[in-house]
Amino acid sequence: MNILFSTTKIAKACNSGKARTIAFGPERAVKVGLRLDQMLASDTLQVFKLVHPRCHPLTGDRAGQWSADLDGPYRLIFEVADDPVPVLGDESINLAEVRKVRIINVADTH
Repeated sequence: MNILFSTTKIAKACNSGKARTIAFGPERAVKVGLRLDQMLASDTLQVFKLVHPRCHPLTGDRAGQWSADLDGPYRLIFEVADDPVPVLGDESINLAEVRKVRIINVADTH
């Protein structure tokens, strides 16, 4: 998948090992790097979900966003960035066609 970032700040924090460690601490930085590598290696969001099954859509005020587990309560928060968003007949997202995501942040969503 192609990975975009919602802000310059999150892009800088995610794009180098040293910056990840400063932004997120050593343990979480490793997990963020791993998730980003898994996303890059996955052709689609469907493949990423097979590699990382603890990835799911969020609800409520975060509807439209997705979460991938990192450590403890922390999650990598992202959204589908394909334009238009590929959908199935029931209006759900066609994960097999999602090839672009936008990283929003790393957060404790609980």
